[in-house]
Amino acid sequence: MKAAYPRILLKLSGEVLAGDAGFGIQPAVLRGLAEEIRDVHALGAEIGIVIGGGNIIRGVTAASEGMDRSTADYMGMMASIMNGVALQDALEALGLPTRVLSALEIQEVAEPYIRRRAVRHLEKKRIVIFAGGTGNPYFTTDTAAALRAAEVHASVVLKATKVDGIYSADPEKVPDATRYERLDYREVIEKNLQFMDQAAISLCRENHLPIVVFDMTVPGNIRKVVAGETIGTVVGA
Repeated sequence: MKAAYPRILLKLSGEVLAGDAGFGIQPAVLRGLAEEIRDVHALGAEIGIVIGGGNIIRGVTAASEGMDRSTADYMGMMASIMNGVALQDALEALGLPTRVLSALEIQEVAEPYIRRRAVRHLEKKRIVIFAGGTGNPYFTTDTAAALRAAEVHASVVLKATKVDGIYSADPEKVPDATRYERLDYREVIEKNLQFMDQAAISLCRENHLPIVVFDMTVPGNIRKVVAGETIGTVVGA
């Protein structure tokens, strides 16, 4: 089996690392995620990863509770760097070549993000973890994922979630919500479907980047998506 997408950008939420604890980093969850990524790497795909920091702090939530938005967002960026370094450690424990490139300069723990360097790492089959968001407040890690995917000319953005695709409404609150198998960017914007922020969707649309939204809690799903199996919802032109 070979990869259907030669270069992917995998978007992970920080919350996934917390497992059932709901906060922090659970080593068992981290190991399981690293093993899933190892299986994708074995397909020959070049892998870029953007990971959030919501298991440590969410900038929007902190801002809504009175913290300055810029301060809260910078704290969220630093949390994503912590998660990136943790994921790097788990991947390297499995013998995978990995680099963390950060939009915020912390040279003791991560390389600064330089686009050409990132592309070179990918070409050498190193797994590149893009940490620190975009390096700017008021932008989500969804936008960071779309931006990095466009910059390194990824084939697809894989949005890993806890649901099996995009629905017309929250399926937990609306049991008869419609699940979509395929959407175009225009439909997503018109229907105001809340699976990524509008800036990220617009970036993907402008750069002709397809988005696959799928359930990563099912073991093996990341590998199946990269191999080209029909899982989740595909958003494209």
